[in-house]
Amino acid sequence: MSTTQPAPGPAPRTGGTPVPDARWLRAILIAVCIALMAVIASVSGLNVAQTHMAVDFGASQRTILWIINIYTLALAALLLPLGAIGDRLGRKPMLITGLGVFGAASIAAGLAPTAEVMLAARVASGIGAAMIMPITLAVITSTFPEEQRGKAIGVWTGVAGGGGILGMFLSALLVDVADWRWLFVLPVILIAVALAMTLKSVPNSREHPTHSYDTVGALISTVAVIGLIFVLQEGPERGWTAPATLSSLAIGLAATLGFVAWELRRRDAALLDVRLFRERGLAGGSLTLLVVFGVQAGIAVVLFPFFQAVLGWSGLMSTLALMPMAIAMMLSSGLAPKLATRIGSRPTMAAGIALAGVGLAVMALFVSADGGYPTILPGMLAMGIGMGLSMTPSTEAITATLPPEKQGVASALNDVTRELGTALGVALLGALLSAGYGNAIDDRLDGVPQGPADTAREGIANAVEAADGAGPHAQDLIHAAQQSFVDGWQQAMWAGVAVMGALFLHITLRGRPSRQAAPR
Repeated sequence: MSTTQPAPGPAPRTGGTPVPDARWLRAILIAVCIALMAVIASVSGLNVAQTHMAVDFGASQRTILWIINIYTLALAALLLPLGAIGDRLGRKPMLITGLGVFGAASIAAGLAPTAEVMLAARVASGIGAAMIMPITLAVITSTFPEEQRGKAIGVWTGVAGGGGILGMFLSALLVDVADWRWLFVLPVILIAVALAMTLKSVPNSREHPTHSYDTVGALISTVAVIGLIFVLQEGPERGWTAPATLSSLAIGLAATLGFVAWELRRRDAALLDVRLFRERGLAGGSLTLLVVFGVQAGIAVVLFPFFQAVLGWSGLMSTLALMPMAIAMMLSSGLAPKLATRIGSRPTMAAGIALAGVGLAVMALFVSADGGYPTILPGMLAMGIGMGLSMTPSTEAITATLPPEKQGVASALNDVTRELGTALGVALLGALLSAGYGNAIDDRLDGVPQGPADTAREGIANAVEAADGAGPHAQDLIHAAQQSFVDGWQQAMWAGVAVMGALFLHITLRGRPSRQAAPR
C-alpha cells in the first residue's frame, strides 16, 4: 500500500483526498528535474578537467579515470537497494537526505587537497546520487495523475538524456573562464534550489510492506552491478583478457545468476520480482533503454575526438557542437507522449529507433575530415530526435509494469539499465573506433619516421602530438591520422546501425513495450 501526503498549503480536495492542481504539479516536476540535472551533469562534467586535475594532484591518468568512474560505479551499484529503501522509508525523506549528501560531497570535492580526498568525495557523491535519481522518477509516477503522467515522464527523460551534454558544456565553459574546481559550483547551486523546492512542494509517499527488506538481494545486486560495470570501465584500459577483467566478469555474472535465483525464491518478498521480465513491457522497455543509451554514450566517445583532433576545436566548442543533438532529444522526449496517444507506444518507440538508426547511417556515409561539421549535423539531429521518441515510452513501460508501491524499485531498474547501457556503449563503440583506426593507419605511414609513426598508431590525439617530430612528413602524418579516424568512425557507426536495426526488428516483430496509452 502506498500513501501520499499533500504538500504544505491548500489544495483542492475530493472526498478527503488531495487533488494536485496544475501549479503544484509543475513545482513538483521542476524540483525533481533540477535534482536529476545535478546528478546527470556530474556524470560527465569532470571529463573536461582531466588534464587540470592531473597537474594539480600530481596524479596518474589511471587515478584521474578512477576519480571520474568511481562516481558512476557507486551510483549504479546502489540504485536498486536505495530505491527500495526509499519506497519503504518515504520518498521525500530519501530525496532530502540524498540532496544533502550529494551537496556536501560536491563541496568536499571542490575543496579536495589531494586525489585521495577527491576519490572519497566522489564515492559519497555517487551514494547521494543513488538516493536522488530513482526517487525523482518515483515521485512523478506516484504523484501525477495518469492522464498527465506521460507528459511529465517525457520531460524527465529529456533531462536524463540531454542533461549530460548540457552539463558537459557548462563544465567546459567554467574550465575555460575560471578554474576546474568551479565545476562543483553548478551542482551545489542546483542541489540548493532542488532542496528548497522539495521541502516546499514535493509530497511524501511510501510503501507499507508486510515483509522484511530483502537485504541479501540488495547485497547480491550491488556485487553484480559493481562486477559488470568494472569490466566495462576497466576492460579498455587493462585489456579484456587481463586477470582483473576476467575475474570481475566472473564475479559479476555469478552474482547476477545468484540474484535471479534468490529473487525467485523470495517471490512476493523480493527486492525485484524477476518474473516480471516475462512481461513484454518490462523486457522491451529495458532492452530499448540499454541499447539507446549505449549507442548515445558510444557516439559521444566517437564525436569528441572528431571535433578536437580532426577539426581542431577546443573542448568548449566540441561540447557546444553536441548541443543540437541534445536539444533535439529533449524536445522530442516531450512530444513522444502525444505521438504515443495518437499511434500507440510501440509504433512511437519503433519510429524513434528507426530514425536514430538512419541518423547513424547518415553520419557513417557522409562523414568527411574535409567537409567537417556539416557532414554529420543532419545525422546528429536525426539521432537526437529518434532517441527522444524512443526513451519516453521505454521509461513508461518499465514504471507501468511494477505496482505503485514499488515505484522506487521501478525507477531504480530504469536507471540501472541506463547506466549499464552507457558503460557498454562506451566500451564497445570505443573499442571498435580504436580497432578501426589502428587497422587503417598502418597502410598510410609509408615514409614517416618510425618514432612518430609508432606514436601515431596509439590514437589520433597521439598522432597530432607526434606530428611536430615528423619533420617534412608532419602534414602527411596528420592527414593519415584523420583519414584513419574517419575509417574507424564509420566502423563504429555501422555497428550502431546494426544494433539499432536488430532492436527495431525485435520491437516491431515481438515487442509490446507498454500498455495502451491512456488519453492525455
